[in-house]
Amino acid sequence: MRRKKTIILTYIAMMALVPSSLCAQEPTSGNNEAATDTATFVDGRYVNRVCPDASFRQPKSGIFIIGSGPDIRVTSAFMGTPEGGTAYTDAVNEYRRRLGNNVRIYSMILPIASAYYTPDAGLQYTRDQKATIDAMYNRMDGVTGVDAFTALAWHVREPIYLRTDHHWAPLGAYYAAEAFAKAADVPFYHLSHYEERAVHQFLGTMYTVYTKDPAVGRAPEDFVYYMPLDVEYSTTAITYSLGKNRAVTGQNGPKEVNFFREYKDGSHTAYCTFMGGDSNTTKVVTSTKNGRRLLIIKDSYGNALPGYLFYSFEEIHVIDFRYFPGNVVKYINSNGITDLLFAHCISLAYSAKTGQGIQRMLNR
Repeated sequence: MRRKKTIILTYIAMMALVPSSLCAQEPTSGNNEAATDTATFVDGRYVNRVCPDASFRQPKSGIFIIGSGPDIRVTSAFMGTPEGGTAYTDAVNEYRRRLGNNVRIYSMILPIASAYYTPDAGLQYTRDQKATIDAMYNRMDGVTGVDAFTALAWHVREPIYLRTDHHWAPLGAYYAAEAFAKAADVPFYHLSHYEERAVHQFLGTMYTVYTKDPAVGRAPEDFVYYMPLDVEYSTTAITYSLGKNRAVTGQNGPKEVNFFREYKDGSHTAYCTFMGGDSNTTKVVTSTKNGRRLLIIKDSYGNALPGYLFYSFEEIHVIDFRYFPGNVVKYINSNGITDLLFAHCISLAYSAKTGQGIQRMLNR
């Protein structure tokens, strides 16, 4: 059992190092009532109705290959329990104590794909993510927990997770951003206000880094993302130089950059579409004027969120806890931040290193 735990924690650490970018409001496409045949909860537990009988194999411990052919999917296990993740919840609670009531604070812990697509044959190799997320939220004090798990569950037959990468797909981030916007009580716009773009023949990290499995290599996917059309915005960034073990050795900027970066078909780095990846601090100024300024503290899952919130906030600031070298309280105060969102996938939110990294930003 000890060896299995070590392998899982090693995989989580590896994931942390993989680099990753006005008109009338309309109702969004989410319709929970209409989707009850797709996403089923029994006694609070999600039941896979999408691919319960799919084939299942483990090319290595903690990595699953589900199904076959063009719909093949690679994902990873989650072996946490509701009693864990305390370093993260303690860190988020410390932000509430330090910031007082001047800043609205939200946490959005994001499930990984195994939460929804693990077939019956693989359930013994992973654990219930929703139970752990709910327990972590329950330990937070004065922080709004955003239920991204349920928001995503209603759309599991849509391409909300990448099949060949450890990240979610931009469409999944759209539904999670919608859940956050509702919790924050800010406007949120339908995808009809976005331009759809795609990088074709995408093979992500689950192929290029973790498996090199030939069956996965024969099943590339489209990396589809969405650019807002009906809002003006400008983006500036401080970019960090990285040395050994991806430690920050210097910085450049701030300078004006493109929020969305373009990648050619077949690029395995298409997830860097958003802000060019993780090793920067980004500020977006929008034409939305409502006095709300958002800071997102995130891992690479959070990169796909800000582009859906340009209609919701007049400024959006994005920092990655692994690279930001400054004092976050000073940053919040100097930029007049009104809303703070912690956005991390469950694999990293559960890791003590993540909680420690978030805590360190308070004390520099």
